[in-house]
Amino acid sequence: MFIGHFAVGFALKRVAPRTSLGVLIAAPQALDLLWPIFLLLGWERVRIDPGNTAFTPLAFDSYPYSHSLLMAVVWAAVFAALYLFRTRLGAASLWIAVAVVSHWVLDWITHRPDMPLTPWSSTKVGLGLWNSIPATLIVESAMFAAGAWIYMHTTRARDRMGRVNLWLYITALALMYVGNVVGPPPPDVRSLAIVALGLWLLPLWAAWIDRHRAAVFAGGAASTV
Repeated sequence: MFIGHFAVGFALKRVAPRTSLGVLIAAPQALDLLWPIFLLLGWERVRIDPGNTAFTPLAFDSYPYSHSLLMAVVWAAVFAALYLFRTRLGAASLWIAVAVVSHWVLDWITHRPDMPLTPWSSTKVGLGLWNSIPATLIVESAMFAAGAWIYMHTTRARDRMGRVNLWLYITALALMYVGNVVGPPPPDVRSLAIVALGLWLLPLWAAWIDRHRAAVFAGGAASTV
């Protein structure tokens, strides 16, 4: 799943209005932010295998440290603890933990059975939504539209930048998603990992957007952290 994870980040603004969209986007993307680093370090493995599923040419042979259920819970606890230490926002920190684990849940729905439960477990699970391109597009697009709608109606633009930049972000994500669907497979794993490191820019962009928007709740506006 790709834009479905961003949908979670957008939607979380309703329950964590004081939290920057950058943090809210980073949380459900956390496992994918770690994954290319672990690939480059040789800790995890992936193959370019067109036809592995209908939706993606990637075969995820081993990603126990970024994408096992147990480690997703560990990363969720680390992310939430760091945010709680910095902000003292207990409820938002809990939602951030939920968002990190949501990545594993959404990947479990989309992936074939390649999602490990623990780093040392041979049991792998996955419901295989990626075996159907139409079903994947419908589910993710609906999630993304709903998440973006929630964010837009939970915040208001402070200025023109707050309006235009948000639409540029949504459009860029949609175009990246389409590119993943219709584009050619990556030439090699190293190139894939290096390009995937670009995901780190997306929470930063989201944080910039959020500085130009005000979260509206209970009739007022909230600053973000």
